[in-house]
Amino acid sequence: MRMTLPWRLFISYAVVIAIGAAVAYVTVRLLAPTFFDHEMTMLGGDHMGMGSGPGGQGGPAASVQSAFSSALTAALLFGTLASVVAAALAAGFVTQRLLRPLNAVRVATRLIAAGHYQASVPVPHEPELAALAGDVNTLAAKLADTETRRTRLLGEVAHEMRTPLTALEGYVEGLIDGVFAPEPEILGAASDELRRLRRLADDLSALSRAEEQRLDLHLASTDLADLARQAASRLAPQFSDSNVALTVEASGALPVQADPDRITQVLTNIIGNALTATPAGGSVSVRTSAQGHSAQAVVADTGIGLAARDLERVFERFYRVPGQPRRSSGSGIGLTIARGIARAHGGDVTVASAGPGHGATFTLTLPLRTVS
Repeated sequence: MRMTLPWRLFISYAVVIAIGAAVAYVTVRLLAPTFFDHEMTMLGGDHMGMGSGPGGQGGPAASVQSAFSSALTAALLFGTLASVVAAALAAGFVTQRLLRPLNAVRVATRLIAAGHYQASVPVPHEPELAALAGDVNTLAAKLADTETRRTRLLGEVAHEMRTPLTALEGYVEGLIDGVFAPEPEILGAASDELRRLRRLADDLSALSRAEEQRLDLHLASTDLADLARQAASRLAPQFSDSNVALTVEASGALPVQADPDRITQVLTNIIGNALTATPAGGSVSVRTSAQGHSAQAVVADTGIGLAARDLERVFERFYRVPGQPRRSSGSGIGLTIARGIARAHGGDVTVASAGPGHGATFTLTLPLRTVS
């Protein structure tokens, strides 16, 4: 296992100290004999010139002591200077090794702040710095993905708006040119396109609030089973018109703390999607139950089903499953909003399918309310 950064710093400075001490020792060890010999030579010359009569001050022992002291002092000065230089070089090297990845992180963050999301930080060997570099790279990737999704959203919104706007333009030009008479049928068709635009605008606003976690939730004690029954009952006439059987199993109460209108919106969207995906003669079932500390509403259909690659993509904005009928009134972001609403309540919306042609099962999960 790699050492942590504090230990690496401690060991690095200990190495610097050891290098300084070793250089000082070696310098003194090498230079002291040279200086000593030099001092002894100088003292020997002085004695030959001065003699060693009774009037001389000191003897051979004092001369040797003086020479040794002078040599040791000079060797220590040189050794200290050499150790300082060596320690400074070692400390500079170690510091540069530690600062290099931090400088790389700083450069990368500046590039990311400037909008260059492709910038990445080389991953160093130190675990802590490697984790920091990994976080910065992850941030850059997330920002790049967000920017890509934003650009794609603009294109998708423009595409969704183009159809009703083109239709409205045709109706208006026809009325101006006298091709169409201002009859209720023409005005009604134009009104339908306007409602589609209004619904798209409302859905986009709800999607923005859901993704930014700014949904206005009016929480209250409510029953998920009752909400499921009401949503199914509201859509029952459409099931009858489409010749699709609808069964509801929601007998026991499931107390939850939730916004009834928002959860009804989620259930209506899921049940409505099940109806759209189920051909005539098929069936859709709505079941509610308690699973541990969670309340669940499960909507299962016998429709076109989902491939494994589509299980998460159905929650993407404007994504439509290949082969599924395109509803003229749908905006393509209902499931995205539904999941956002569920997660804002501390729950989720998930989907499972055995594959194309085998139907799909959507599950709304919310935390059960604790009854004191």
